[in-house]
Amino acid sequence: MLSSYSLSIMHQITGLLLEPVTWGLLTLLALSLWETGLAFGERWGGLQRLAARGDLELATRQGRRRIERADFITRISPMLGLMGTLIPLGPGLSALGEGELSILTTAMTVAFDTTVMGLLGGIVGFVLGRLRRRWYDQLLAKLETDRHAVVQPLREAA
Repeated sequence: MLSSYSLSIMHQITGLLLEPVTWGLLTLLALSLWETGLAFGERWGGLQRLAARGDLELATRQGRRRIERADFITRISPMLGLMGTLIPLGPGLSALGEGELSILTTAMTVAFDTTVMGLLGGIVGFVLGRLRRRWYDQLLAKLETDRHAVVQPLREAA
């Protein structure tokens, strides 16, 4: 059984987490906006320039790195959103027990806001990851085809 001292420590630590969670969510939303801009650049020019270079290894590295960033946003944003949902609910429910409805209202607003922010970040990351997977799969297939088209005539000439 947990002592009141250990429960108090847990409550204090949890209360301290709300601000970093909120900043983390804001950072991930900013990163998702940045990644959206990069994705537009990839789609309308960046991938064509990469294809023109013909460097399969570079395309693989770049694709993997950008897909991993989108996956990171997809996974972490909803987790932080859930943390931001649960952290203020404890004090909010305690305030309800004491008849402090304004504190409960504030806690519920923070809870819903962080949930929405976490889900938004997850959605953006998911869409970016899926689009980039498709785009880079197509690019790598094209580079592989071009590579085999160059190797084949060389073999025939020998």
